[in-house]
Amino acid sequence: MSSTSITPLMPVYPRCDVRPVRGEGCYLFGERGERYLDFASGIAVNALGHGDARLVKAIADQAATLMHVSNLYGSPQGEKLAQTIVDTTFADTVFFTNSGAEAVECAIKTARRYHYANGEAHRHKIITFANAFHGRTLGTISATNQPKMRDGFEPLLPGFEVLAFNDLAAAEAAIDENTAGFMLEPVQGEGGILPATQEFLQGIRALCDAHGLLLILDEVQCGVGRTGTLFAHEQYGVTPDIMAVAKGIGAGFPLGACLATEEAAKGMVAGTHGSTYGGNPLAMAVGSTVWGIISEPAFLEHVRAMGERLRGALEQMIPNHDALFESVRGMGLMLGIKLKSDSRGFVAHLRDRHGLLTVAAGDNVVRILPPLVINESHIAECIEKLSAGARDYVPPAAA
Repeated sequence: MSSTSITPLMPVYPRCDVRPVRGEGCYLFGERGERYLDFASGIAVNALGHGDARLVKAIADQAATLMHVSNLYGSPQGEKLAQTIVDTTFADTVFFTNSGAEAVECAIKTARRYHYANGEAHRHKIITFANAFHGRTLGTISATNQPKMRDGFEPLLPGFEVLAFNDLAAAEAAIDENTAGFMLEPVQGEGGILPATQEFLQGIRALCDAHGLLLILDEVQCGVGRTGTLFAHEQYGVTPDIMAVAKGIGAGFPLGACLATEEAAKGMVAGTHGSTYGGNPLAMAVGSTVWGIISEPAFLEHVRAMGERLRGALEQMIPNHDALFESVRGMGLMLGIKLKSDSRGFVAHLRDRHGLLTVAAGDNVVRILPPLVINESHIAECIEKLSAGARDYVPPAAA
C-alpha cells in the first residue's frame, strides 16, 4: 500500500465528513453520535427508511434458509416475485439484476435483440436525451452526452443518438431506418428533477407505435412509488415496452429488474443474457416484502398526501428566501428546489450546519428524496432546517 494513500477505497467518490454507522426510520447517525434527517434516502433507495422491521425480518429469515444458488436451477422465489410484478404492471416477463445500471443494460439488449429476432438487425440505434443518467457502465454512459461521465472512457458503444429532452419535433426528425427505439426517464433525476411533459411522453409513445419502435423507460429513480403511483408513467397514461427498475425495489438491498412485454422480449431466449447473483433467493425475499408494502393503494395514497404537503410547504417557504431559491419541481416525493446559484454548496451547508441530508443535481437543483414513510413531523423538521439553512447560507460568489 502506498504511503501516500489516505484510504484503501478507490477515490472515485468525493466523500464528505458524514460517516453513518446506524439508521433508524428517517434518521441516520454518525460514528460520533450526530443525527441527520435523511431526505436523501441513499439517492431514492431507502424507500422504507432505515431498519424497517418487516424488511429486517425478511432478510434474516431468508439468510438463515438460503441465500444463493445458481440460475442453472429453478427459482421458486424468483418466480413468485416475477409473477407479482407481472400481475401489477404492464409486463409479461421479468429479468432480475443487482443494480439499476444492469437493468438498463438488459433493457438495451432486449430492444436490440427484438429487432434482430424480427430479421432487422440493422435497427440498433436507440435515441436518448440530454442530461439523462442511466448508469456508469460503458453501455449506459454511451447513452448520455455528459462529458463528466464519458471523458477518458472512449471509444464508447456506438448506436446511440442524444437529443434535447422534451423536444418532440427533434425526436421525430431523428427516426431513421436504423432506429430501434427511445429510452428516457419519465422524470430526470440526476439531470435536475425534470419531468417529461405530457405532450412529449405521449408523443414518444405515438412515434413508437407508428414506426414499429420500442419505448424503454428508465424508472430506476422515479419508480416504485416514488412519484405517488407505483410507476411514474402511470400518471402520463403511457405504457412502455421495456422498463428498468431498481433503487426503491430493494429499499436498500441491491436489487434491480428489467420488465418487458412478451413481444418486446421475444429475442431474449436461453443463452442471450445472464447474471450470477441476479434473482438470488435473498434478493427475492427482499423484493417480495418491499413490493407487498409499496404496491398497496393505502401506501401510495400516503406518498401522494405527503408529497402534496411537502411541496406546498416548500412553495410557501421559498418566497421568503427569493435571493436563493427560484422554484419547486417534481412529482410525489421526488422533488427538487431550483437555486439561483450552484446547489452543491447549499447541500453541503444543510448537511454540515443543520443536519439535513439532501442531494445535489443538475441545473442548480437540490433533490428532496425522503423515505416514502415520512409523516407531518418530518416535513415540518425539514422545512425548519431548510429555512434556517437559507438564513445563514452565504453563496460562494458572495462570500
